[in-house]
Amino acid sequence: MKDIVLYCKSYRKDFLRLKRLLQSISQYNCDRIPFYISTPQADHDLLVQLIGSEGYQWVSDESIIQANTSVPAGIEKDKSGSLTQQIIKSEFWRLGLCENYICLDSDCLFIKNFYRSDFMADDGNPYTVIYQNKEYFQLAVDRGFAKAPLQLIAEGDRVKRLFGRLGPNYYCPCPPFIWSAKVWNSLDESYLKPKGLSFWDVCTPEHPETLLYLEALLNFKAIPLHPVEQLFRIYYYDWHFFLLRRSGETLDKLKQNYLGVIYQSSWDLSLDYGASQKSLASRALKKLKRFGRYLQSFI
Repeated sequence: MKDIVLYCKSYRKDFLRLKRLLQSISQYNCDRIPFYISTPQADHDLLVQLIGSEGYQWVSDESIIQANTSVPAGIEKDKSGSLTQQIIKSEFWRLGLCENYICLDSDCLFIKNFYRSDFMADDGNPYTVIYQNKEYFQLAVDRGFAKAPLQLIAEGDRVKRLFGRLGPNYYCPCPPFIWSAKVWNSLDESYLKPKGLSFWDVCTPEHPETLLYLEALLNFKAIPLHPVEQLFRIYYYDWHFFLLRRSGETLDKLKQNYLGVIYQSSWDLSLDYGASQKSLASRALKKLKRFGRYLQSFI
């Protein structure tokens, strides 16, 4: 079993983004941390066609789902694609391939050399990305986009109540996540099984996997808490990207504080694989709104 690996769960729409991520890992992965990719079995041939078969090890999403023998076959069929993706990422530890994993999304991009020591403390335990996210919350309020932080705060309150914890909300809303199999196992053994639940029951749009992990760590203390801030610069929305670039932020400057960058696929559609399912009118309206937010960044 490896002490730490890189892992990305992807699917066909994100394969061009995944190709970019793989190229950045090949360029900057100085300690040659193994990289695993999972996709649906049905997408494997297209994956190889678009990004090749070198530089990573592939596992199927189905094998991850089946590794949890306490859930019935076909449980994923009643879940949305986005929720199934969250759960599969969180259940990767069940394959027994590693003690810890750096969970990436396809829209992640490394921008400088990285090492095992960026993710693991001297005592052999992983760092935990955990912070209150006040900078982004304040920026969103200042710019008139307060709805998004209100949603994150509500999520934090709900998950915290599941565990009966009092105190401030903590977040790690965007990858890379540094996840320990010990923490996931503690959630399973100390919370889910005593209640007759599986992770498929508790992970919902109201209770996202990122917060479930943090609360499990804070409550059951399966590993020491070695806190670090966000490892990648995340542009949550296009207005966020426009504003920070307007302030003078560049990739070269980001290298002073971040290992990488994320242009979230929810707004950056330039690397979507396949034809858009949206109508021409819908796409035109989206571009018009984006241009308006670009102009707003000058204010």
